[in-house]
Amino acid sequence: MKSLLIVILLPLFALNIQINSNNFVGKWVGDDKNTVGTIIFDKDGYAAFEIDEQLIGGKEFVLHGKKGQMTYSINKETKPFQIDFTLTKLASGEQKTILAIAEFINADVINFAVSFDNIRPTSFDDGNGIILTRDKP
Repeated sequence: MKSLLIVILLPLFALNIQINSNNFVGKWVGDDKNTVGTIIFDKDGYAAFEIDEQLIGGKEFVLHGKKGQMTYSINKETKPFQIDFTLTKLASGEQKTILAIAEFINADVINFAVSFDNIRPTSFDDGNGIILTRDKP
């Protein structure tokens, strides 16, 4: 009986460990209101949003004639994970933070919600949620 319980519970714990330690690094694609959007997390801590073939973010980008960069940090201690995207104007150092939450559905699919008004989303169902799928090269 004891070994049967271990056989049943072990895969459940392994799945939980795999998802909690999963790596966000990569390109994630989602379809929001008939617009395909992409979020790219790189291994060096830079992030970028790509919407309608316009890339905003990364180590250096230009928006409205000003150079900037976008970094990210992930708090994996919370459920759902909390993600902060920090946009920095390179000339002035001025920063703006975009707050988001994410939870893994599986290793290659995440439920993602973002807010651009400085309030972290608390759920994925209030119009700001999107399902993102890892784009495998």
